Amino acid sequence: MPDFMGAIELGLLYALMALGVYITFRILDFPDLTVDGSFTTGGGVAAVLITHGVSPWLACLAAFAAGLAAGACTGLLHTKGRVNGLLSGILMMIALYSINLRIMGRPNISLLGGDTIFTSVSPMLLVLIVVIIAKVLLDAFFKTDLGLALRATGDNARMIRSFGANTDNTTILGVSLSNGLVALSGALIAQQSGFADISMGIGMIVIGLASVIIGEAIFGARSVFFATLAAVLGSIVYRIIVAIAYQVEWLKASDLKLITALIVIIALVLPSVQRSLKQKSMAKKRSAELLAAAGPKGGAR
Repeated sequence: MPDFMGAIELGLLYALMALGVYITFRILDFPDLTVDGSFTTGGGVAAVLITHGVSPWLACLAAFAAGLAAGACTGLLHTKGRVNGLLSGILMMIALYSINLRIMGRPNISLLGGDTIFTSVSPMLLVLIVVIIAKVLLDAFFKTDLGLALRATGDNARMIRSFGANTDNTTILGVSLSNGLVALSGALIAQQSGFADISMGIGMIVIGLASVIIGEAIFGARSVFFATLAAVLGSIVYRIIVAIAYQVEWLKASDLKLITALIVIIALVLPSVQRSLKQKSMAKKRSAELLAAAGPKGGAR
């Protein structure tokens, strides 16, 4: 039987990353690949500080700040350096690999036996509280003038510039906030799993996209409140799907990336197929109505 409770716990741990990806992917329409690097940055910073006796909660705040800095660098490259958004994320992701090695000092740091935020508290309960707080704060932020300007930047940057808003600043803010949440997720994952690894962030952008797309496909995104809720629930659903997939005999743990890619492909293609079938059905229905309406007139002539 799949471990559904473990899947839900993992889904909540990765939900902060899903919220971060939602900001760049849906709000800003920015293809940010920094995520793969900033996730490791968060885990690495938290692990180093905890092993040096720093409070786990302060370590989480430091990881969040490190993610903010990484995102700001990507945003500056794109807005001030006029580098393509996709390329700026790739460049920062590559740079972060070496930076993360510098931060960690070695490829792997063990936290087993050390104090973490989960030492005396149930991980499920604590992470649920953290995710709810993050979601509520994010929803509140998007209702402020700055949050509205950030949302408008992704919708129509030219229009918001005509109102005097600085779209460069809002883009930098959005990418920074996104990577801050991703790094915080990395810090939580490192403490829950008991180690930080230099390769722990590989493929995180795909997992984040899978969570956002699955959440929107199942729960909808008719407002910011429901969109952020869909990202959180999508992260949980994704982990449940992966847990079920692992029960298939011919699938191995090393197939996680393949499973993720297939889930994303299905989540992207299925809505398009559904829309196409719905349009064809409506067209047939309309044609039948027109023929029915034209029938009596033709008979009268």
